[in-house]
Amino acid sequence: MRPADRRALLARLNPGVRTLLAFLAGGATVLAFAPFGIATLAIIGPAVLFMLWLSATPRRAFLEGWSYGLGLMGAGVSWIYNSIEQFGNTGVFLAVVITAGFILLTSLFYGAAGWLSAWGLKQGRGRQWPLPLLFPAIWVLLEWVRGWILTGFPWLALGYSQIDGPLRGYAPLLGVYGVSWAAVFTAALLVMLLERRGRRRLLIPLSIAALWIGGIPLNRIDWTTPAGGPLTVALVQGNVPQHLKWRPGQLVPTLQLYRELTRLHWGTDLVIWPETAVPAFRYRVDEAFLRPLEREAKERGTDLLVGIPLLEKETGRYFNAMLKLGSGRDEYRKRHLVPFGEFMPFRSLLEPLLAWVEIPMSSFSAGGGARPLVRVAGYQVGVSICYEDAFAAEVNQALPDAAFLVNASNDAWFGDSLAPHQHMEIARMRALETGRFLLRSTNTGVSAIVDHKGTVAAASPLFEQDVLSGSLTPMQGMTPFSRVGNWGVISLMLFFVAVSLLARPRDRRVRRH
Repeated sequence: MRPADRRALLARLNPGVRTLLAFLAGGATVLAFAPFGIATLAIIGPAVLFMLWLSATPRRAFLEGWSYGLGLMGAGVSWIYNSIEQFGNTGVFLAVVITAGFILLTSLFYGAAGWLSAWGLKQGRGRQWPLPLLFPAIWVLLEWVRGWILTGFPWLALGYSQIDGPLRGYAPLLGVYGVSWAAVFTAALLVMLLERRGRRRLLIPLSIAALWIGGIPLNRIDWTTPAGGPLTVALVQGNVPQHLKWRPGQLVPTLQLYRELTRLHWGTDLVIWPETAVPAFRYRVDEAFLRPLEREAKERGTDLLVGIPLLEKETGRYFNAMLKLGSGRDEYRKRHLVPFGEFMPFRSLLEPLLAWVEIPMSSFSAGGGARPLVRVAGYQVGVSICYEDAFAAEVNQALPDAAFLVNASNDAWFGDSLAPHQHMEIARMRALETGRFLLRSTNTGVSAIVDHKGTVAAASPLFEQDVLSGSLTPMQGMTPFSRVGNWGVISLMLFFVAVSLLARPRDRRVRRH
């Protein structure tokens, strides 16, 4: 079928059918991410959408992009419902409404990508030449915007799906958004392969091959080097059920559990507990529990990182924190809080809702400090708590001083869903981008030791009590991405947009004299 005939056929399709195709393409793209790992669907899904956009008006492209987003977000992050309904005391109806509203809003970014892409294509006088530059650039720019606007939700950025493929080699150069661009650029080239005729068409598969094969030698480059000998580590996964965790009667059994599991690993260089492993303010347990534990750790030559909430009695503010015990005390207070989970935006407006919803410890304050560093086991370490590891720019602030990365989390809020697997994929990307080992200690899993190439060296099973033992190598130096951050790829995307919109195809008509 000729390209013009194919476009005409797509243009004549019932709008409802086109919208359904876009929705299915978005839903299928979820299978590219963990735990499924069918990475090619991260290429096929956007390619289907781009084919639709080629024959769409800006308005139609917006609706189709939004539909794609509904499929992607609806299937990919519906686990938000679990935490709202099970632990927010909202009931099924309100949990459905909140989850649906969130999905509708985050899907708008894909609608905006559709409108802008179709409008930009129109500026090219109907030619397909802007497709490989314009469509992927707009896609990546809107992924980036979604990652910071209104505190940000960078989940399901397309680059995460390629963590085990050849394109991963671009992560230390351009970060996750650079890998997203490589995936979407491939999708655009595949569409161009269907659209083009003649000898130049042969350049397209060669370009795809060069892009994908080029990632292989990049992944073999060691951008960072060892900063010292191996350190032994132990990650304690208590598997305390979320519905019991904050009950007063559960405090003593929880403390006893973590203490006994830790005592089996004295002599290890570093032991890490999960986020809020201690379900009580520090002042309540300091004398009776923390100080005796601290003395044991110091005597056995072990540093201990403990997840615990901290209260400032003078101000009444409290913080989600990691407290270091052993060779002196140090602490990190979480800086990037989860809206509606750890703090309530627009609190005065939402007061009637807050009286109904009961989320434990949902009024945290954001910690200060320019850099997320704590000194443990003789090294400066970059610390993040839970959701913070989804923000590459914030993790990057620990470099070059951080010899390795630590993420303490509690994904028990989301139950047996896609969330723990997707979060593990995100953590792996941070290790790959920075060229640092990453230790991930969680309450219910996945706890893991990730090496400086983003490969899982060891992991604990989900929803089981476990202590994961292993070793890591402290690293020094910086990857190109660590030096430049997201601004490198964002500048490149803005350049591609400018070229697509400012350049014009030649007018080949012969002028009459």
